[in-house]
Amino acid sequence: MKYWGEKLEEKISMLPDSPGCYLMKNRDGTVIYVGKAVNLKNRVKSYFRDTAHTPKVEAMISHIDDFEILLCETNLEALILECNLIKHYKPYYNILLKDDKHYPYLKVDLRQPYPRLEITRRMEKDGAKYFGPYIGANAVRQVIEAVRDVFPLRSCRQALPPVHPKRPCMNWDIGRCMAPCAGKCTEAEYGEMMAGVMNFLNGDYDSVLKKLKSDMEEAAAAMRYEKAARIRDKIKDVQGLMERQIALRTDRSEQDLIALAQDGLDAMVQILYVRGGRMIGGDHFALPREGGEDPGEVLAGFMLQYYENAGLIPRNVLCQQLPEGMAEQLEGWLREKKGSAVTVAEPQRGEKHDLIILAAKNAADALEKRNARRTVHEERTTGAAAKLGEILGMEKYPRRIEGYDISNTQGVQSVAAMVVFIDGEPAKKEYRHFRIKTVEGANDFASLYETLQRRYAHALKEKESGGDKFSDLPDLILIDGGPQQLRFARQAILDLGLEPPDMFGLAEKHEEIWLPDAEEPILLDHRTPELQLVQRVRDEAHRFGIIHHRALRGKASIHSQLEDIPGVGPARRKALLKAFGSLKAIREADMDTLMQVKGMNRTAAGAVRAWAEAKEK
Repeated sequence: MKYWGEKLEEKISMLPDSPGCYLMKNRDGTVIYVGKAVNLKNRVKSYFRDTAHTPKVEAMISHIDDFEILLCETNLEALILECNLIKHYKPYYNILLKDDKHYPYLKVDLRQPYPRLEITRRMEKDGAKYFGPYIGANAVRQVIEAVRDVFPLRSCRQALPPVHPKRPCMNWDIGRCMAPCAGKCTEAEYGEMMAGVMNFLNGDYDSVLKKLKSDMEEAAAAMRYEKAARIRDKIKDVQGLMERQIALRTDRSEQDLIALAQDGLDAMVQILYVRGGRMIGGDHFALPREGGEDPGEVLAGFMLQYYENAGLIPRNVLCQQLPEGMAEQLEGWLREKKGSAVTVAEPQRGEKHDLIILAAKNAADALEKRNARRTVHEERTTGAAAKLGEILGMEKYPRRIEGYDISNTQGVQSVAAMVVFIDGEPAKKEYRHFRIKTVEGANDFASLYETLQRRYAHALKEKESGGDKFSDLPDLILIDGGPQQLRFARQAILDLGLEPPDMFGLAEKHEEIWLPDAEEPILLDHRTPELQLVQRVRDEAHRFGIIHHRALRGKASIHSQLEDIPGVGPARRKALLKAFGSLKAIREADMDTLMQVKGMNRTAAGAVRAWAEAKEK
């Protein structure tokens, strides 16, 4: 049996037979795992026995240098403490839910005289009715639209009832509002309509359809055919909404269905939301490194974190599986958080079990799609970078790729752009611009030479001073251009007494890749991820350079126009631009406003006004 050292062996021997939490720490004292146990002595000792563990636990054990324990009175207390500790320490080997989305709900405050539908992302104990959650803003807007297609519900934010009746808006004219602002309906009539809205949102489409069909028949019998046709269209809208819902044969209470899929590496939890006997949507959560863990433990850990901040805890939670005794503990915890009855169940047969199977299928599908997306993403980023390195004959993987491009207009306002891709993805915080200082006219060769010299000179300076803006050097450099541009860029680094990194040029005409001193270019298939990565770097450098160059041109244009004003020198031009921000604002300013600008006097302000009036003619 492995000896863990005097400190750990003593702690292991003194573990109590008590419920509580334990915190595993690495050599740096960082908490790497938080767990709970009914019996701390048995659970913590199990980590230090020579028995088989899952790959994740084996990896975690290899980093343990110390541990702490916190005793609790009950299992539920340990459960809550574990959840709080995980949130506080965010340990690497625990399940960490990084999804912080707040799903939208529909809110109806029936205490208001003429209530309306509101979208909110937080449920509050304010006496209002909440419906949801809906998966995404589009879904909740579709529901609002469906409601307003059937019920003439007000959408404005006016305070009602009004002190004086107003003229109704267009919604009244087209039958989409009862116009309480104009006194077109009483509060009782609006309340009767709202009762239908509430039934509708609770999933009671049948009563709505029955009422609409009755109204249509009445209108048709009275030969009000246009009204009957409008009601017929509303009936079709309701029926269409019904078809989009998945009808369930369960009771009408709120339910969350939770299931898990694992692939040996990662896991995916799927939640399906049932409200009013109908499935209104679902969501899935990826759990990296949980693919080989006990499914019940994974689901229990997930539920703790998910419901800790959930906007709505349903009346019933149906779970695929949980550790022995955990359903009762979770039930007590959820009941305490909700303040009313909650049932946690693991259905083994019947209709509810069928629903869990449906959730498990959704979880497996989401995991498969995530893995496919991740495979494609890796192929286009790290995979493409690795393949590019092989093609270029590099000895190591090109983690950091820098791309350079020169932008100017007939040699004026020359700018060099440096973009950075790390692991095949843009690292925009690393981008830099260089104003070309030593080159006159359109000379891309000399401009590249200056840019690379300055980039590496900055790196050398930071190496001595400890800076970090330029200290991370590239593994690979892309130059927008052919052999000549590449030669100048490489020589710039050599002249500093440094060994250049791997470099290549990309000639745009035929997308030819040129290596230093090569006699022939490399041509890649346009469909390959490695060429597409090269093109992304080149295009990003071009885009970044053009944007900065245009900004400089715009400033130069403004500056040159102000130079025409007598008595307004460089200091006053700068002050005017700082104060007003644009030529238009300067032209529109009056004498008093102009004289308030730092450095301006009446004579200079008069010259600016004369210039502005001349421009207007």
